[in-house]
Amino acid sequence: MTGDCHPETALPITYRTLSIEVGEAQSKKHEAVKRAKERADVDLAGLKWHTLSTEQLLRPLSITLGQGLSPEQVTRRINEHGKNKITPPPSGLFGKLMGYFFRGFGSILLVASILVFVAWRPLGNPPAKANLALAIVLLVVFFLQAAFNAWQDWSSAQVMASIGTMLPDQCIAIRNGSQASISAVDLVPGDIIIVKQGNKLPADVRFVEASSDAMFDRAILTGESDPCPATVEATENNYLETHNIGMQGTHCISGSCIGICVATGDNTVFGRIAKLTNDPKTGMTPLQREILRFVLIITVFITCVVVLIVVLWAAGLRRDYPNWIDVPLLIVDCVPCAVAFIPEGLPIALTTSLTIVANIMRKNKILCKSLKTVETLGAVLIICSDKTGTLTKNSMVVTDIYAAGEEYTPEAARDLMAVIRSENNIAALSKKREDVMETLQQLSGLCNAGEFDAATMHLSVSDRKVNGDATDQAILRLSESLGSVAELRQNWKKVFEIAFNSKNKFMIRLMSPSSQDPSNQHTMLLMKGAPDIVLPRCNTILGDPARPTNRTLGILPLTEAQTQRIEQTKDDWSRQGKRVILLARKKTVVPFSSNPEKEVLVAARQGLTFVGLLGIVDLPRDEIPSVVNILRNASIRIFMVTGDFKLTAQVIAEQCGIISNSATVEDITALSRETKNQPSRRAILLSGAELMILSEDQWDQLCQYEEIVFVRTTPEQKLRIVKEFQARDNIVGMTGDGVNDAPSLKAADIGIAMGSGSDIAIEAADMVLLDSFAAIVAAVEYGRLVYDNLKKTILYLLPARSFSELWPVVTNVVFGIPQILSSFLMIVICCFTDCAAAITLAYEKPESDLMLRPPRNPKKNRLVNTRLVFHAYFVVGLLECFLSFAMAFWYMERRGVPFTAMWLKFGNYDAQYDPDYIIRTTNQASSIYFVTLVVMQLFDLLATRTRRLSIFQQPPIFNKDMQNLLLFPAMVFAILVIFVFCYTPAVQRALDTTTIPVEYWFFPVAFGIGLLALDETRKWAIRTWPHGLLAKVAW
Repeated sequence: MTGDCHPETALPITYRTLSIEVGEAQSKKHEAVKRAKERADVDLAGLKWHTLSTEQLLRPLSITLGQGLSPEQVTRRINEHGKNKITPPPSGLFGKLMGYFFRGFGSILLVASILVFVAWRPLGNPPAKANLALAIVLLVVFFLQAAFNAWQDWSSAQVMASIGTMLPDQCIAIRNGSQASISAVDLVPGDIIIVKQGNKLPADVRFVEASSDAMFDRAILTGESDPCPATVEATENNYLETHNIGMQGTHCISGSCIGICVATGDNTVFGRIAKLTNDPKTGMTPLQREILRFVLIITVFITCVVVLIVVLWAAGLRRDYPNWIDVPLLIVDCVPCAVAFIPEGLPIALTTSLTIVANIMRKNKILCKSLKTVETLGAVLIICSDKTGTLTKNSMVVTDIYAAGEEYTPEAARDLMAVIRSENNIAALSKKREDVMETLQQLSGLCNAGEFDAATMHLSVSDRKVNGDATDQAILRLSESLGSVAELRQNWKKVFEIAFNSKNKFMIRLMSPSSQDPSNQHTMLLMKGAPDIVLPRCNTILGDPARPTNRTLGILPLTEAQTQRIEQTKDDWSRQGKRVILLARKKTVVPFSSNPEKEVLVAARQGLTFVGLLGIVDLPRDEIPSVVNILRNASIRIFMVTGDFKLTAQVIAEQCGIISNSATVEDITALSRETKNQPSRRAILLSGAELMILSEDQWDQLCQYEEIVFVRTTPEQKLRIVKEFQARDNIVGMTGDGVNDAPSLKAADIGIAMGSGSDIAIEAADMVLLDSFAAIVAAVEYGRLVYDNLKKTILYLLPARSFSELWPVVTNVVFGIPQILSSFLMIVICCFTDCAAAITLAYEKPESDLMLRPPRNPKKNRLVNTRLVFHAYFVVGLLECFLSFAMAFWYMERRGVPFTAMWLKFGNYDAQYDPDYIIRTTNQASSIYFVTLVVMQLFDLLATRTRRLSIFQQPPIFNKDMQNLLLFPAMVFAILVIFVFCYTPAVQRALDTTTIPVEYWFFPVAFGIGLLALDETRKWAIRTWPHGLLAKVAW
């Protein structure tokens, strides 16, 4: 799910995509890149690296293929060419500043301030100080929200920058005669780079060696989905089109290559294009669209209300009661209504929530590429997980060896090799004894894409770093423990290679002795792979040299009994959760046709000699069983999707907890061809081949299982699994780390890669777990928390702001009652007391039952739904509004102004009532209404913290895991605001506020406690009767 962005952000030199927001207009990006490429062609016309022969290429760079650059050359070229990173684009400071001021509701606040200034002067006659104060407050809030936006932007940038430093950026280069893993930022022109399947090129390279199956995905450059082969010779005169140039950011999807770095940083093709492309545009995430939908609904509603107020005033009040509401007062009435209905605190709460989540993700070493990732994860129903490297430690060790009819441990094999070397030294003058274990050591070391890192060669074999996949690492370490791999490889030269891939499930290398005459076309075909694929191709076996009658190695026919013994050994090891690899060889000739790969594959179809089996252990990660249990309690089904053998996969699935009871595991025969009303099913195990013959009805049945293990799956079959689950309205997450996982990672609603995985898998994923798979629990939990806290923020903002502040204006216009809450105090509630408290809800910790609830359905569970609106307006809002009105009118009644004296009077009071006295009393009642509403909102803040749990189950204090201490500063701030605006003499004179008698503080506190108790009762009923009426209408 890559998006609209700069090449330098989509393809940083760390070759990892990193962005806090990534749009999805891929076609627009390709058009922009295409236009930039056309303009860049002139700059690239002078590049001739692709037309030079290998010798011509090496000469100006002063290197040799086997030696690479020396440390002195590296230092000199870094000083000359600089670091391998692209210059970031201009920051666009002016655009950012405008965004800070006018993003969100800034423009509305500015317009409201201008209108109130106009109502003060020139329309005010005489100018009212309260209107001036109101205009100034709105302007101050406008600048405050701009400052907050700027701080939020800086804070987010700091968080994402710190995440960026956590990402690996290594590549393999030959320097000073040895392979070493170096930072891609330190690459310089002339570096020799080793490129393997799944890697992403960190710079522009010219290929000098490429396997026959080496293919590169250039979609990010061309938009073409078809990969192109890598070649050593130029295929085009155009530098951008020739296949012997690999450009930064392109993926190696198969095979392997050796390339010489010819351009770094701004001099790469992407560096040149980056200077010509425009700034990216990012799309809105689903959560942002939900908030926009809510704001639009509220805006439409308040627009209708304001229009209705203006129409009533213009059509009736202005004619019948010209002295009741004049134009300045009308403006001052309408502006607070509009500001009250628009939740200024919501964008702040949203950005705060997302920054908090980003920090949590960083602490848990999780990289989220976009906001959509967090939101989607909160709604995920199914997680399909790869096995190796995701559920397991990806730290493989060979534990068992089977050769010549016997089983050995690695230690026993080492002892046997020591005996063989001793005997060979004694019999140096006679014919050397060639042993099956020696052959196994040779095959393990030669038919292996792994390489020891030169920087760790001084360490023990188990501690050395190996560049290569986990299986190759384990086998290479075994080979090294039995004999020197370096010496072995010096004695042999590679003729041809077919790299391992998930379709073939084997690797082939043609190797010839280094001393062999070049005219000799004979070579040795070495093969390692899955036993069920390779064993049927074997018809001979290396004989047992331990017999006294046969002291030399013999090739014997492979009998049925031996085949059964091999199969039995394979199955026994698989039942122990071990991966089994078969080693075989065959004498053949060097391919001579125009299609060498096909020729080698034909040669490998039959006539192989069985050499041995290797049993490899890759234990499940320690935390996996608890992770699976937590996800299952959260109503998330987790399935295993692997290319491994079924017995091995089932054992690992049981160890991980994905299969809870092996006795309940069914197979394809349990899936009926006809749809039937089946009881709830528990577990099933299917192979990739079986998936391809399932009907729609069978897929419907399969999707009902709680536990599923898919084995021997290809990339196409993994993709099919994801799409079939999605077609049945499931939000699907896919985890993986290999090249074969990339298509399904991209197709899933959320692709999750491991940080140790291949570059192409990380590029395809939406989220990267940099440390442990257990972090996915925190990711799911906080994905749900963002949604939960925003829902709480909206619920808190609605009752006091839009409901309780609207009715004083409505009663003033429609029923002729003096406005019982002044416009200025409305703005104070909107922009100070409520806004501060609402922001603290973004810091709420997850409720203890958050991971016990089922995932939300994005199509049905909207951020703002009828249940939430009903609770906000007709439960909390109605109570707060009614009680605030009651307190205000009770105060006026006690001061000699009964309600009947104001009802439908529109300023024409009876003779016994002094209009000036009514105005003064109304101002005093307005302060009481204000205090009642603010105090009740403080208790509503405590009630809104949880959706179903009691305040005693989720206390706001004295419990580190649940508390939110920021609530109390927000409450103190609200009280201080009351004292500032109602108890400061200068403010009282300017705004016509008054001191509140002490008894009018106690009643709001009692009302607030009652409101909290009422909500506690509601939550208790929901917990007691989870399927009752209250539970069904609960927000």
